[in-house]
Amino acid sequence: MQNNKIVVALGRNCFGETFPEQKKNVKKAAVAIADIVEAKYDVIITHSNGAQVGMLQTAMTEFSRLDPKYTVAPVSLCGALSQGYIGYDLQNAIRTELLNRGIYKTVSTIITQVKVDPFDKAFNSPTKVIGRVMSKEDADLEEEKGNYVVKEGDGYRRIVASPKPIDIYEIDAIKTLSDAGQVVIAAGGGGIPVLEQGTTLKGASAIIEKDFTAAKLADMLGASKLLFLTEVENLTIHQGTPEEAPLKSITAKEALELTRADHFDAITTQPKMEAAISFVTAAPERTAIITHVDKTIEGIKERTGTIIKS
Repeated sequence: MQNNKIVVALGRNCFGETFPEQKKNVKKAAVAIADIVEAKYDVIITHSNGAQVGMLQTAMTEFSRLDPKYTVAPVSLCGALSQGYIGYDLQNAIRTELLNRGIYKTVSTIITQVKVDPFDKAFNSPTKVIGRVMSKEDADLEEEKGNYVVKEGDGYRRIVASPKPIDIYEIDAIKTLSDAGQVVIAAGGGGIPVLEQGTTLKGASAIIEKDFTAAKLADMLGASKLLFLTEVENLTIHQGTPEEAPLKSITAKEALELTRADHFDAITTQPKMEAAISFVTAAPERTAIITHVDKTIEGIKERTGTIIKS
């Protein structure tokens, strides 16, 4: 029996940074998802939330300054809030697009918690910048609380860890809904990072790289394809030089060699390559695709995009 399960990772270009931008941009993402559904795939969606978490964290921080009885929202809570409101916009846009095509499918969003290791080295070397620009005085207060800050322009911003995902707690619910024929939105923004403390899950002050969680999700669901929808049709090597060339179809071994040779941006494209490699090498007959949201179907058919296979 053919495996038509696909995990789609939507990049930040599918959302924008403000509420109006998000409302507009998710419609384009919805068209791409509906195209995949029409191609007879079982679709599970995950997505970026970097701009949204930063906005929520800034808003809640400013609110606490206006009214001291309210505390600053933890990063993990901001992640949960972003999953909810991004999922709300996305599932409604997808539902509308499917209905306009005469396709009747339930679209669901699952608030998803992802296990991280408290001893992950990432907690000692934070990399994810979030929230508002702070003064030196506010930055000093953050450091007194045990948080990390980094100089940025004329001010300072908070910086948090990006640990690797270990497990997805709601995986059974995601699989059940997907197997029932629903379009499922899950593990948004890499999932809410949590630490196991006995029977309790405690939110971690971190942001998981969503590309790594997408690969973990696709692996745990036994998907045959992992699709990253981005701002570019193909990844390139030797960028900005006369030797610049698009990457088309490559093996996981070739992808690993290119990654080790520092061909990709450490923040934007390298995580996608590392996630793609981990996914396609974990089991046979798997494919990872990186392409532009407007080239979704061509990418799935391997007519464009960067295609990675084992």
